Amino acid sequence: MFDSVLIANRGEIACRIMATARRMGMRTIAVYSDADSNSRHVRLADAAYRIGPAPAAESYLNIEAILKAAELSGADAIHPGYGFLSENFKFAECCLKKGFAFVGPSPEAIGVMGQKDEAKKLMSGAGVPIVPGCNDLEIDLKVLMSEARKVGYPVLIKAAAGGGGRGMRAVSREVDLTDALQAAKREAESAFGNGRLLLEKLIMNPRHIEVQVFADSHGNVVHMFERDCSVQRRHQKVIEEAPGPSIDNTLRLEIAEAAVKAAKAMDYLGAGTVEFVVDNSGQFYFLEMNTRIQVEHRVTEMLTREDLVEWQFRVAYGEPLPARQEKIRCTGHAIEARLYAENPSRKFMPSPGFVKHLRLPSESSDVCVDSALIEGEEVSAYYDPMIAKIVVWGRNRENALRRLKESLGRVQVVGVHTNLSLLQEMVNHQVFKGGDYNTGFIEEYWDDFSLSKKSASNLVVSVAALFVILERERKVKGLAIKSPWDSSDAWRLNMSAREVLLFEENESEIEVELIATGEDYRIRFSSGEVLGRANLSGDKEINAVLDGVRVKGTVVCLGNDLFVWLYGAVYQLGLVTKMSPQNGFGSSDIPASNLVSPMPGRVVRLGAKEGESVAKGSVLLVIEAMKMEHSLVAPAHGRVEKFMARVGDWVEEATLLVDFSADS
Repeated sequence: MFDSVLIANRGEIACRIMATARRMGMRTIAVYSDADSNSRHVRLADAAYRIGPAPAAESYLNIEAILKAAELSGADAIHPGYGFLSENFKFAECCLKKGFAFVGPSPEAIGVMGQKDEAKKLMSGAGVPIVPGCNDLEIDLKVLMSEARKVGYPVLIKAAAGGGGRGMRAVSREVDLTDALQAAKREAESAFGNGRLLLEKLIMNPRHIEVQVFADSHGNVVHMFERDCSVQRRHQKVIEEAPGPSIDNTLRLEIAEAAVKAAKAMDYLGAGTVEFVVDNSGQFYFLEMNTRIQVEHRVTEMLTREDLVEWQFRVAYGEPLPARQEKIRCTGHAIEARLYAENPSRKFMPSPGFVKHLRLPSESSDVCVDSALIEGEEVSAYYDPMIAKIVVWGRNRENALRRLKESLGRVQVVGVHTNLSLLQEMVNHQVFKGGDYNTGFIEEYWDDFSLSKKSASNLVVSVAALFVILERERKVKGLAIKSPWDSSDAWRLNMSAREVLLFEENESEIEVELIATGEDYRIRFSSGEVLGRANLSGDKEINAVLDGVRVKGTVVCLGNDLFVWLYGAVYQLGLVTKMSPQNGFGSSDIPASNLVSPMPGRVVRLGAKEGESVAKGSVLLVIEAMKMEHSLVAPAHGRVEKFMARVGDWVEEATLLVDFSADS
């Protein structure tokens, strides 16, 4: 086996690969950008090498810098992980030329499958069904219009290289083709360094089914069953499960055989995932093949109890597959949920920033948590917004769903917005629980999902109030105050201590009066009274007894905001304090008609000129963050007075970007 391996990646997948490599006796070598200099994958590695500035194009996509690090480190092999250069045939080719073993397929296989147009030609020749479309699309509007009319709307423009929903635009009207073409090209160039596009018929709301395949250099090819990846937002997967709940045994066998046929058609080597779409009639079509380990490979590992990364290393070393087809068993049911730093209520806007508080479920043989993030670290605006993958196994789907709900209830994040509430809503939805869902699930049932934080009951507010009082007492004790007159609490001579706290929730105020009576507090609300006591364990955990009921919760204070977790649910309360007008909440020098940045990001395009009159809805400026583009549009008919940022500028959240005057 290899003595050492360089992982040409970052984040949770780099940590994941290191765990297996170390177990197999290999020395692990990390690479990092300036943004990742103190990241977890860097700290876990036996050695780590800087490869450039934060932007991926200057670091994790810099082939020369990565190969130089491999040479300096004395690595035997290079594992690309997923994303970045994992499906770049030039990178694989350079690794082999420099004498490094590449833990992946041949450059030729990557090249063919990495170009979706070439892949579809090969699959068609091998007898694998493909989606109707144009595989030789030039970046020319006339060609695009002609081909779109032939295929029929709606159509999908997508990057010929790469995946993950980047460089992809669905178009239902010819009038939208120009903007879609330009946006897809920019995004594809940014994410993959290749702006070539293809076009295909958009199959509305199919099921997205993929098959894990493995091949070795001894002629063996196996499948490891399918995964259903239909729960998606913006063409990116959110929840994956296996076996597919809507796939019967006949279709399962047909798709698995087609996937093996696809791998054999190109003399494949290593791990690969053949992706299909299945329409309402049960007909399936080849979509693409990912020539790497998948984000969701843990789902298959849970079912088969095989380490797929270990399989990758063994195949790359020249060994035969660790098991033949008849020995690979699929037992029970596995589900993965991806926790993203994004705001679903704002069209899944990325939410980079520092994570002030983070709690993830404990791992076990039936619960796997992959994450490279720890409390206090930053979710960088330069890379993918995924915080963690939570994967569970159960003896059947019902058992796995119950375990996933429990695991999601243990997640706590403060500092960035997340999709946690959406995940919880989805796994509790009747359609998802029934298993008969498709790629349109989130959009179709969006109105069913309640994403706002739950209203706090008197019990929840009591916990928050007791935390405020106890936390202040702890700080006072830390100052060694000897006299009651020196403390800042509500102590009164010969009287019970009284304290009035004012909380704010959803623009309404909650007044709470606490009266100390020995070790207990009488906690008074306008609607009643609670008798309670509590103690703090650690800096965030609170144990309380309220009207004889014992509760254990977590409270995190961020500024004047309190986040309270009880019984797997989170509540947010504001502790009201008097503030001067100049620093009060909601004060702003920015007129309401102006546009501000909704997130940190880089300006990639200006859609108008200063002084130009524009119609309502016109794109004024485009920001890129976490490899995705977001457009700011005119809120009304009006005039662009001035742009406050230029193309290439990095802007922070809430930065004034456009001085815009609406027509009167």
